[in-house]
Amino acid sequence: MSKTNARLATLALAALLSGAGAQPAAARRQQTTQPAAQKADKKQTRPRTAPPSAASVGERLEPDDKSAPPRTDMPAETVAARHENLAEEESAANVYVNNFLTTYRLGPEDVISITVFGPYQDRYSKASIVIPPHAIITHQLIPEGVFVGGKTTVQVQDELTKKLDEYIENPKVTVTLDKAQSAVFWVVGDVAQPGIRAMTRRVSVTEALYLSGGVLETGNKKKVVVNRRMPDGFLRPQLIDVAAIERGKQPDNFFLQPGDQVIVPGNRMKSVERWIKLASFASIFRIFTGGF
Repeated sequence: MSKTNARLATLALAALLSGAGAQPAAARRQQTTQPAAQKADKKQTRPRTAPPSAASVGERLEPDDKSAPPRTDMPAETVAARHENLAEEESAANVYVNNFLTTYRLGPEDVISITVFGPYQDRYSKASIVIPPHAIITHQLIPEGVFVGGKTTVQVQDELTKKLDEYIENPKVTVTLDKAQSAVFWVVGDVAQPGIRAMTRRVSVTEALYLSGGVLETGNKKKVVVNRRMPDGFLRPQLIDVAAIERGKQPDNFFLQPGDQVIVPGNRMKSVERWIKLASFASIFRIFTGGF
């Protein structure tokens, strides 16, 4: 073989080897770039999360939200009974508020107003009358006065109408209670500020405790007692679990009446403190008496 042919054969072999080595490298580069491209395509074509439907939102609404759909798994009788109980509680509360002013018994320090309708309304009407300790109010047409102690505004109104009938033809009289000061309730026991407080409006047991500074750490909220005087003169105790009311396990629907006594007993912590005080007193006594 001549030198020229040998050189051509060597160049052909080198070209063949370089082409075979370059092809796998290009293939490898194509394989490495292909997954990245596929990932980019997947990232761009990733499905978006659909917004929550109205049904799913409605299921997460709070119980007191009126827009929440009614529960379908609850029997119709149970739903009707629940609505009936709520209606009865609301009606009882309204009756209590309305009857408080009409059945309230007047006493010293209460403030009432007398309105006499007619042409002489400005002359014979009297506003903001503070009932004195002897509970006798005066009027320019009734020199002897009218005793109002222990009477309701309706009873005082009827009595004034009869007395004014001697001076005014067909009088129309209205007596209103402006401020109730004689109606009181007691809060005693383990509270921050025990004492007697005026009842000028509807007050629940829990509100009465808050007005008294709250229950102390030594007080037992589970055994709060309300003593109510009955028509026969005896006190009837009523046990109130204030702790359950505060936790939302019982309704706060027990309201006080004038003359009620709220008693907060002590708990175990108070007994421990009592024993600690007795032990401290005994130690001091031994020191002064020379004992051991």
